[in-house]
Amino acid sequence: MSQTDARPATLPDPRRWKALIFIGLAQLMVVLDATIVNIALPSAQRDLGISDGNRQWVITAYALAFGGLLLFGGRIADLWGRKRTFIVGLTGFALASALGGAAVNTAMLLGSRALQGVFGALLAPAALSLLAVTFTEAKERAKAFGIYGAIAGGGGAIGLILGGFLTEYMNWRWTFFVNIPFAVVAATGAVMVIREPAEGRNRNKLDVPGVLLVTTGLVSLVYGFTRAESSGWTAGSTLGLFAAAVVLLTAFAVVERTVKAPLLPLRVVLDRNRGGVYLSLGMAVIGMFGLFLFLTYYLQVVRGYSPVLTGVAFLPMVAGMITGSTQIGARLMTRVPARFLMAPGFLTASIGMFLLTHIGLDTSYPALILPGLILMGLGMGTAFMPAMSLATHGVQPRDAGVASAMVNTSQQVGGAIGTALLNTIAASATTTWLTSHAHALATAASPEAAKALQFQGMVHGFTTAIWISFGILVAAASVAFTFINAGRPGATRAAAGSDAAKVDDVPVLVH
Repeated sequence: MSQTDARPATLPDPRRWKALIFIGLAQLMVVLDATIVNIALPSAQRDLGISDGNRQWVITAYALAFGGLLLFGGRIADLWGRKRTFIVGLTGFALASALGGAAVNTAMLLGSRALQGVFGALLAPAALSLLAVTFTEAKERAKAFGIYGAIAGGGGAIGLILGGFLTEYMNWRWTFFVNIPFAVVAATGAVMVIREPAEGRNRNKLDVPGVLLVTTGLVSLVYGFTRAESSGWTAGSTLGLFAAAVVLLTAFAVVERTVKAPLLPLRVVLDRNRGGVYLSLGMAVIGMFGLFLFLTYYLQVVRGYSPVLTGVAFLPMVAGMITGSTQIGARLMTRVPARFLMAPGFLTASIGMFLLTHIGLDTSYPALILPGLILMGLGMGTAFMPAMSLATHGVQPRDAGVASAMVNTSQQVGGAIGTALLNTIAASATTTWLTSHAHALATAASPEAAKALQFQGMVHGFTTAIWISFGILVAAASVAFTFINAGRPGATRAAAGSDAAKVDDVPVLVH
């Protein structure tokens, strides 16, 4: 073992802030990709002839592969080493992005998105766990997570603007190709700068049954929500998929209790605070992902915004998210218990969502959409910072990868479920509205009048789904306030025998 790897936990890595640059750059690429694709989706749909029913799969294929394999990716990071996994994830993500940019049909685009999700599942937990084991002092950790969150928000801003610019003035394909230089720079920097503590490795055998059960279980769950749109909630195929998900995920929990080296050690999720973070964060993201999809189509299709203008329209939400994460969440997370930031944050976001339930065919952007987006950003940014830090506090170093993976799993599975569930609800509500107004459509005085009625049905579907998102955000706030009872980080040491008390190099929490 080298002297660097043998460095005592009390002496932080002198290159840690340089390492944060390249860890943050990888996070920037992932967030950039997500927002760029949302803006480019209407153009890609027209170019490749993607049906309305399949358009959600451009988002869902990525989120499903990402969410379904994140625990596997986190375990691989613990097994291979986070630095190696980080570099492999970056390389694969860049190659998958190149494939997506070269897509000639729907299948090729969806396949590339799924492949991006696979390598993203390696990259994301490796990046977050590197952050968790590199910054071990409470105030530095808060600052690092605040910067990490700001980079995520900044990535959203860059993605919205860059996605709109590339789509409108060049081609939607460049929204994929742009990931390649980010990956090259981040991988080069990782090789030169990043060092991880060797004592954090978990070299136990890989839990293959656990990988298969949790992956197929999560895929069945999300696909069940997707099937509900075309087949209905009570159809045999829909119910069968939900039943399969319950059986597979229950079997996964049983297996994890019995195997010697589980994929997901239950000690990671059965901790009250970490479990509360995973659940509330997943619920909040369900609402967020659906909103992105609906508002993009509302602004471009109903209101006639260009891709660039759509990107600009989202910027106040991103600015709110950066402000919430760096000026509220990061500043207060070492002074205020996490639930007093997370629950109010989710409630603030729900107020923004409530405002957006009132959109119509000619809604004023400054009067209604703008304040709704700002409140959404402020609330989510405030809640995300303590959530990400709390989810990796107090874990044993050998579990850092899988604990980090669970943060991303809750977000990505929540996003996949949110996109599938809310798209299904919106499509059903639109169909019901148009059916009830079939006579008015058939007797419309002009094509313009008929088109206005169709848009009205579309907006009705959007607002119905946004109401559901509002309720989910309120429920997420309730979960955060009820389950999370940790004090502020670094205040005092946890009671002997807890996970936190077993770790010397990670700031602990009051339980």
